[in-house]
Amino acid sequence: MSPLKILVVDDEQDVKSLFEQRFRREIRSGSVFFTFAFSGEEALKYMEAHGSEVVLILSDINMPGMSGIELLKHIRVEHPSPHPQVMMVTAYGDEQTYQQAMQFGANDFLTKPLDFSQLKEKLTTLL
Repeated sequence: MSPLKILVVDDEQDVKSLFEQRFRREIRSGSVFFTFAFSGEEALKYMEAHGSEVVLILSDINMPGMSGIELLKHIRVEHPSPHPQVMMVTAYGDEQTYQQAMQFGANDFLTKPLDFSQLKEKLTTLL
């Protein structure tokens, strides 16, 4: 079975070590493979080269430069089929932010701090 390839997009550098720590067992077993981009622009460059491999994108919404919502719009236009699942992640769980993310094609919406048990549960449907 090939690993679930996940692109995590967040301007916070420590998110990489956090995901690697929380998903240590899954990474070791080869069931998931993470790639990290620290800006929307970096994520788009990665998607240009590896878009067909990425099954899921976990993107922060509030980032300097290109926001997660802007990234979502690009992904939905530039990678139409099969387009990856996109889960938006934000510290702002307000209704307006949620509605905006869903309007532009987000598959799910998670609030920070991330509940990794909940995230792992959601990922089992993609494995």
